[in-house]
Amino acid sequence: MCGALRLSDAGKKVVLMGWVNRRRDLGQIIFVDLRDRTGVTQVVFSHELSASVHEKAEALRNEFVIAAIGTVKRRDADTINPNIPTGEVELVVEELRILNVSKPLPFLPSDTVLANEEMRLKYRYIDLRRDAMQFNIELRHKVALAIRDNLASQGFFEIETPFMTRSTPEGARDYLVPSRVSPGSFYALPQSPQLFKQILMISGFDKYFQIVRCFRDEDLRADRQPEFTQIDLEMSYPQPERVWEVVEGFLTAAFKAAGHEIKTPFPRMDFDDAMRQYGIDKPDLRVPAFTDVKDCFAPADLEQLAINKDLPVIAIRIPHVGELSRKERDDIKPLFVSKGGARVFEDFKRIESKFPEAGAKVRAKAGAAADDLLVLVVGSAQSVRDDHPAGKRKVTPAELAIYASAGLLRVALAQKYSDRHKLFQKDDYRFLWVTNFPMFEWDEGDRRWVAAHHPFTSPHDEDMDKLETDPAMVRALAYDVVLNGTELGSGSIRIHRQDVQSRIFHALGMTEEEARSRFGFFLEALEYGTPPHGGIALGLDRIVMILAGADSLREVIPFPKTAAAKDLMMEAPTPVAEGQLRELGIGVVVKR
Repeated sequence: MCGALRLSDAGKKVVLMGWVNRRRDLGQIIFVDLRDRTGVTQVVFSHELSASVHEKAEALRNEFVIAAIGTVKRRDADTINPNIPTGEVELVVEELRILNVSKPLPFLPSDTVLANEEMRLKYRYIDLRRDAMQFNIELRHKVALAIRDNLASQGFFEIETPFMTRSTPEGARDYLVPSRVSPGSFYALPQSPQLFKQILMISGFDKYFQIVRCFRDEDLRADRQPEFTQIDLEMSYPQPERVWEVVEGFLTAAFKAAGHEIKTPFPRMDFDDAMRQYGIDKPDLRVPAFTDVKDCFAPADLEQLAINKDLPVIAIRIPHVGELSRKERDDIKPLFVSKGGARVFEDFKRIESKFPEAGAKVRAKAGAAADDLLVLVVGSAQSVRDDHPAGKRKVTPAELAIYASAGLLRVALAQKYSDRHKLFQKDDYRFLWVTNFPMFEWDEGDRRWVAAHHPFTSPHDEDMDKLETDPAMVRALAYDVVLNGTELGSGSIRIHRQDVQSRIFHALGMTEEEARSRFGFFLEALEYGTPPHGGIALGLDRIVMILAGADSLREVIPFPKTAAAKDLMMEAPTPVAEGQLRELGIGVVVKR
């Protein structure tokens, strides 16, 4: 391979095959950097050694595919390239075979300035030749292999589940596949193997996993693709702690395969505490938690500042940002997203000058040094009407609006001033388990309860009596694993009793007939001796993206889609022939 030769190989006769990465013609001698996925070796064509081979080499251009046969030679001391592993040797070519030519490329794999992303995706086969992409795809392979080996060593079976199944929407839209043999009926591509892996537990395969493709027809972002890969697993008879232990084990193996050591066990945090301290259920622990400083202000101070005295007053601290100019303070305002009437005080020094006693208390309670940035997020003085349905969790909806607003601003400020603080260090991986999520979320548009995770998640036993009377207070045996503000995966202990599953469907507003129509096969399966079980699914793409230091999933997926869900290389999706549609009994109506 082109990256394999070393000084110990000097004198050997070898064959190298690969792409012409770079060509330098010095007249009597032509140097070519020959590349494959393992690296680069310099090959030399000398007119003195072989005029015919030298003449043939004059035709070489970038990305020609060649075979070079010759003898490995030690480079002269002044020509050694210390920047590459093969830099002490070169191949003196005695025979050249041009295996294929290349027309001029839209961009070169060796270019240091990247082509725009559309060009890269259209010519993905060229883009994938770049060193960075080769590294990312190799990294993906190593991570997946480490996970497989770790789970197999613990007795997990990798079992494939169907890609063509029935439509059971879990929140996003399904990709539908028409059936030719059952006109008018459709398969769906799976959003996850959720029901199949639960049925595998009913079938006696007590430890299942799969690195599986899943499909969701939803709007794309940097961390979303319509088809994605997840690490899916399920176990019989676990407590949540046992699932966490398994996940921590295979993540340790995965990160080690990428050259990183991580600390286990991961810390754990209740959902309500995450919202109170970070305003988000996937907190980045590298950025300090915020602090409720309402008790630092006298009632008269709150009234003068038009702050709602019944809601938290949140102090966000970003260390070592230093003094902000007037323009920089003004730049904070567009970063603020108000949820439910929240307001921001971006000029804390002004508050300190007007209310020095309160300002000193805030600094002390928030643990803020003189050069730390402090910003307050508060509720407006107008009364906040809380018409949320029955029940009060530790965090009420009105408080949640303040926390959520502060949480978004906390992250935005940390990112905006990342060049000033030292919070985002390379290889600083802060994992966290977020636990005890609400079982239900209130959908304001439909005025009904929806599943916070999915409808197969088990409630806490002690909350069962609240399913019908107080859904807001029902906690789920659900958990997320989070890394540096990114949700890597979600899981739960599942419902294993048919009567409980029927109650959950009813709480979600399904009639018995609707539940039987959509999930009758599963409800029946639960009646045949289903063991308690639970599991999780983690996004492989996201894990590799973080390990590669990439900004987008498209950098770690060989053939991704654009933000418009298009494959620019294959030019998909495309219309299909009328004959194909007729055979399927499908007519197309284009929305105007």
